[in-house]
Amino acid sequence: MKRSILTLVSLLIFGLFIVSCGKESAKDKSLEQIKAKGYFVVGLDDQFPPMGFRGTDNNEIIGFDIDLAKEAAKRLGVRVEFKPVAWDGIIFSLNKGDIDVVWNGMTITEERKQKIEFSKPYLNNRQIIMVAADSNITTKDMLKGKVVGLQLGSSSENALNEAADLKKSLKDIKKYENNTLALMDLAAKRVDAVIIDEIVGRWNMAKKPGAFKVLREDLGTELYGVGIRKNDITFKEALDKVLDEIKNDKVGEEISKKWFGENILLK
Repeated sequence: MKRSILTLVSLLIFGLFIVSCGKESAKDKSLEQIKAKGYFVVGLDDQFPPMGFRGTDNNEIIGFDIDLAKEAAKRLGVRVEFKPVAWDGIIFSLNKGDIDVVWNGMTITEERKQKIEFSKPYLNNRQIIMVAADSNITTKDMLKGKVVGLQLGSSSENALNEAADLKKSLKDIKKYENNTLALMDLAAKRVDAVIIDEIVGRWNMAKKPGAFKVLREDLGTELYGVGIRKNDITFKEALDKVLDEIKNDKVGEEISKKWFGENILLK
């Protein structure tokens, strides 16, 4: 009887060992690879203030997401490099391996989740409609027969696609490589309105007081996350851990206040 029990216990231990080994072998080596090369590459649109953009002093890439990425890399014990990529092809660049993450005010959408994984969300956002300060447009309905601008491949484009009736009512949709160009055309009256991330739009309004205004109606709320390859499980887990630390300590608060004047990081 004792021998049977011992045999059973031995089999159970062996089974647990096999399961454990199986789980361990199923783990990818993405974090190990990042640690081995000593850095990870962030893909971004470098004209997306205040998330990531070129500074006026020395053309260095700066911004809210830039500071967050640098702090995360520091806590992971590696460096971070920044690589400008055309936004409409940035997911392709990520999955191809040209970059390791997309960290650039990227909205978490169901469509994108089919292609890539996301970190835990770290910011709230809305898709707002901006018009010139002297525009007589005050509602979405008044955009009928008007020309609207937005960034190609952005969540703004997705938001307009989902607002089928509004999209159908427009005279034309102009798609730009970046939001800076879209807002330049809005200021020059070459478009009647621009659909844009609220965080980016408000930043530009603060830089050009009196140039633009925001309609009360929006095209929906959303969350920002870091885009990661689906198979990079261990890297994602490590990144989520340090992001949680940053969001809940003074460093994260300081970064947020530096760019927004208050702590808007999601807890």
